[in-house]
Amino acid sequence: MRLPCPICGERDIREFYYQGAAVALDRPDPEASADAWLDYVYLRDNHPGPLRELWHHDGGCSAWLVVTRNTVTHEVLGAELAIDAKGART
Repeated sequence: MRLPCPICGERDIREFYYQGAAVALDRPDPEASADAWLDYVYLRDNHPGPLRELWHHDGGCSAWLVVTRNTVTHEVLGAELAIDAKGART
């Protein structure tokens, strides 16, 4: 599988380190309730189909990426820098 790095271009997946679903970009406020933190840390949806994932380009430019990938077909639907994805959500 190949991932499109916005900085380096399309690269082999071996250059990247998978960090999980991109929910890490939706971290609760430090003063949020215990229930909010419980949901953030432990509860994850695991639906088949398109999913936003957090990847680190460890063997390249060291950028953090949000990759949208179909978990059934492994088709990569797009990628953006995590800083841009975070900014677009706030």
